[in-house]
Amino acid sequence: MLKNTVLLLVLIGLNYSCKKPSVDADAVINQSIMLSGGERFKTSTIAFNFRDKQYRAKHNNGNYVLERYFTTGHDSIVDRLTNDGFERFINRQRVVVPDSIANLYSASVNSVHYFSVLPIGLNAEAVNKHYVSQVSIKGEPYHKIKVTFNEDGGGEDFDDVFLYWVHSKTYKVDYLAYSYHEGNGLGMRFREAYNERYVNGIRFVDYNNYKPISEEATLLNLDVLFAEDELKMLSKIELEGVRVSYE
Repeated sequence: MLKNTVLLLVLIGLNYSCKKPSVDADAVINQSIMLSGGERFKTSTIAFNFRDKQYRAKHNNGNYVLERYFTTGHDSIVDRLTNDGFERFINRQRVVVPDSIANLYSASVNSVHYFSVLPIGLNAEAVNKHYVSQVSIKGEPYHKIKVTFNEDGGGEDFDDVFLYWVHSKTYKVDYLAYSYHEGNGLGMRFREAYNERYVNGIRFVDYNNYKPISEEATLLNLDVLFAEDELKMLSKIELEGVRVSYE
């Protein structure tokens, strides 16, 4: 009887030791958002320059105004995306834009603002988070988390898939990757964060932007390919002149 009891306890112990630790993807992302200035973001006004355009985002507890300013020829153009939809102004006059073109402009404006403050925004109702695994990149430990979007509320590109590598100790997003539809195929990008800085309480980074060399690459193994120097660097994503203020 005693031998059977000991054997049972050993088997239970072995079974428990073989199980992977349970990690809550939502908890990891929420911690990362908090450390990136999430609460401050809710009532913030953020402005920055990206390439040849200026951007401004005003947030007020769920209400938002996302803007992009640039000039072409003698015309001054403002693209504005709000909770109510998209508008374009040329020389301060609102112009009518066909829905198909408005959707493209809207997605372009939203994309720059979205990437500028990640992981802030990943706690929206349309966002689904799935824990993939614990991995190591350059000798540092990371939570690898997959993010998908519901069609309802997920935007024009709701079927894009993202991966985030959240440092297991600092809870900062140091790497991200995503897949998207291009032509008849699937495009993939991997981004490496650098130049971290906090501006008035909100975290910003720039990125080295890579794509896979091999056609056999998958979104889930881009971190392995990065470690093996099997990604091609395409560009740098740099935000300049970042300013943050509050109501």
